Amino acid sequence: MASKRPRTMETEYEQVGQQYAPMIKRAESSLVKFNNSPVVVFAHGAGAPSTSEWMIRWRNLLADALNAVEVITFDYPYGRRKAPPKEEKLVGFHSDIVRKVAAKYPEHPLILVGKSMGSRISCMVAAENDIGASAVVCLGYPLKATKGAVRDEPLLQLTIPIMFVQGSNDGFCPLELLEVVRKKLKAINALHVIENGDHSFQIAKKNLELTGMTREEAEARAVEAVAMFVSRISGEKVNAGPRVSS
Repeated sequence: MASKRPRTMETEYEQVGQQYAPMIKRAESSLVKFNNSPVVVFAHGAGAPSTSEWMIRWRNLLADALNAVEVITFDYPYGRRKAPPKEEKLVGFHSDIVRKVAAKYPEHPLILVGKSMGSRISCMVAAENDIGASAVVCLGYPLKATKGAVRDEPLLQLTIPIMFVQGSNDGFCPLELLEVVRKKLKAINALHVIENGDHSFQIAKKNLELTGMTREEAEARAVEAVAMFVSRISGEKVNAGPRVSS
């Protein structure tokens, strides 16, 4: 009689991962695809799953602006009723999804995108030798932990291009601290700042009124900056409007 596999945190993740497999979502651009059109794996943050309004909106923005073959989102296997474990424990699950996507689209640039916690894990995954990602895009990287620790280790390990999109009022990533870290990076890196944006790029109504800009316009400028960054890496023409400064 075969012995049962010991029940560990890892085996629990595998079991829940099978449960979540049907929840992997895909978005595709309506534009004509080229060999260098990127494929995107987009990871959610700790506060909301892949089915949240924010994630769906940004998945569609990325699909169109990057002329992506696919933008794949997924849910980390800790369920909605539990607090997320340490990011290091989710790397294996995330890596498996990325490898499957890379195997499906071996000829296309692989871009890892993450929101908050998902951006930090994306950096950890991208640093693995056999992943072969072309770039990482961090939407609200959580550089500063709740207790004040600077979480720059995954960034310092990267050798592929990395882009940050940060709100200027994001308490989890003070811009002056990010600038210090960027100077230490080995990788080519870029930054787009959403003025007066918080950790999720929300802008207070009074600030929107002062600038005369809507949230949609602020996000459109941000995703355009991401598209221009990716296009410089992959050589792909992007679906962008007038160029704006990052």
